[in-house]
Amino acid sequence: MPLPALSDTLRLPVIASPMFIVSGPELVIAQCKAGIVGSFPALNARPAARLDEWLRQIDAELAGVEGVAPFAVNLIVHKTNSRLEQDLATCARWKVPLVITSLGAREDVNAAVHGWGGLVLHDVIDDAFARKAIAKGADGLIAVAAGAGGHAGSQSPFALVQEIREWFAGPLVLSGAIACGRSILAAQAMGADLAYIGSPWIATPEANAPEAYKQAIVAGHAADIVYSNLFTGVHGNYLRPSILAAGLDPDHLPASDPGKMDFGSGGNSAAKAWKDIWGSGQGIGAVKAVESVAARVDRLSAEYREAKRELAARLGMG
Repeated sequence: MPLPALSDTLRLPVIASPMFIVSGPELVIAQCKAGIVGSFPALNARPAARLDEWLRQIDAELAGVEGVAPFAVNLIVHKTNSRLEQDLATCARWKVPLVITSLGAREDVNAAVHGWGGLVLHDVIDDAFARKAIAKGADGLIAVAAGAGGHAGSQSPFALVQEIREWFAGPLVLSGAIACGRSILAAQAMGADLAYIGSPWIATPEANAPEAYKQAIVAGHAADIVYSNLFTGVHGNYLRPSILAAGLDPDHLPASDPGKMDFGSGGNSAAKAWKDIWGSGQGIGAVKAVESVAARVDRLSAEYREAKRELAARLGMG
């Protein structure tokens, strides 16, 4: 299904972003049943054979459900991901409808997904990476702007979307501190088709996260987020309390050598992302409680509708 048609069928124009460790079948199924795209990283299914089990579970529980949204699987295409070919073959068996690729763009991966009728969205942090991704066959882009949880860019969403929309008219998803209905509408106003939301789903019963992690999301604000490349070799945003708990000084973290990035080892320090060092975006100030995925989607939907009404009134269109 083309993404423009997909967005018309969703309850909200939202893709729930894949979160390492946190996103599993229970979270994805709840998200899809609530009417938004659910997703998870293939590497969350360990050992590799478990990916087939997860896809079987998701397929069975979503089959025949009215109003259900499709799901996506995130594939890390970096050379250190030794599971890529195996995971890609498993996704092919289940004809995964949406594949999110990260940390590199590969023509062969895109061609394989297209071969079973799937669509590819590629994570990018700047315009140069966006151009490379489309040149190599990606169907759409996920613009990962400043403030996004986990691996994130440093550019303002205004600048990033503006530059991409100067030349690309295809599917565009925006990521970066989007945690309320008003921000979803703002993403669309800037030119994105869909919003990409991650951190709020951590504070749900369906998320595979420790209770302390969920409560840290609820208690946290933008000032509690630290941007560093120490833990994986790629810059990302992390919760300050988890860095302190690991015995590190969040204000004086050393830089890591990007050449040591390794998705087999799980990180570049004794405290591992994302087990010990918890990823989070800057938008968590909007998260006031741990609540179910269904309740959170209800809340976002109500906020989104109200934001549209308020904007129409301001513009004299109400």
